[in-house]
Amino acid sequence: MATNLWFWIGFNVLVLALLALDLGVFHRKAHAVGLREAATWSVVWVTLALLFGLGIYLYAGSEPGLEYLTGYLLEKALAVDNIFVFVLLFSYFAVPAEYQHRVLFWGVLGALVMRGAFIGLGAYLLHRWHWVIYLFGAVLLITGIRMALKREEPADVGKNPMVRLGRRLLPLTDGYRGAAFLVTERGRRMATPLLLVLLVVEATDVVFAIDSIPAIFAITDDPFLVYTSNVFAILGLRSMYFLLAGVIHKFVYLRVALSAVLAFIGAKMLLTGVVKIPIGISLAVVAALVGGSIAASLIFPPGGREGERTPRPPGSAP
Repeated sequence: MATNLWFWIGFNVLVLALLALDLGVFHRKAHAVGLREAATWSVVWVTLALLFGLGIYLYAGSEPGLEYLTGYLLEKALAVDNIFVFVLLFSYFAVPAEYQHRVLFWGVLGALVMRGAFIGLGAYLLHRWHWVIYLFGAVLLITGIRMALKREEPADVGKNPMVRLGRRLLPLTDGYRGAAFLVTERGRRMATPLLLVLLVVEATDVVFAIDSIPAIFAITDDPFLVYTSNVFAILGLRSMYFLLAGVIHKFVYLRVALSAVLAFIGAKMLLTGVVKIPIGISLAVVAALVGGSIAASLIFPPGGREGERTPRPPGSAP
């Protein structure tokens, strides 16, 4: 897809305007985000993402349009793993509901910067050394297999390296100070637990980016499509969290589907010199695996009876 500097500038100005509108108008005052508000914002972000994809389709044609849509769906699906982490993290630190959106807002802002850097690095490596695509493919295939075989156990947030490092290096207050990340007490600048939570959110996104960025380069090598689909998927992550946090535990087969998606994408990259899988097939496979796993989780829950459903993760809504 042919793009110039003005495409990049215009898109980033649009994103910054949307974020400013979000924080400066709709979420200027800290409050707990309810299901209705989360559902409304989810529809808004998905609609904006699809309208942008329609614009790409009309401007550049069906192939780039499908590549953008597949990349967006892939990143959206992989972002679900972040929600599991957010649920555990907010529960462990007992983050008040009215401050969770603030943490996620700045977490998303930091994630956009880091994803941009990762995407730039990935594009450079693939342009400079084509064989890197096989390295990306091997990493994704191994990650998918390991995810499928890994036994799920409750995560101990207290053992997270960033949590340990933050507690050791940061002078922390003994509790929250409203929505503040930093405060001055007794003449000393101190961090609140909310800043520590934000740092863990940012560190978690770096880990997830190691999987998601190589995966989307298997869909398209166009940096603009990679970046824009990633950004729209991340922008909708906050509302998706508030919408799904209470029911995410019910999607018991989703982790298996995501592992299959990563394995499929990894195999596609490894076979790129032998066979080129059409973008339409890639879109169908990703949609079928993710959608099928969610449907199966709701229709065929483990145990098959209401009283035998999978336990909720700590902190999830009843």
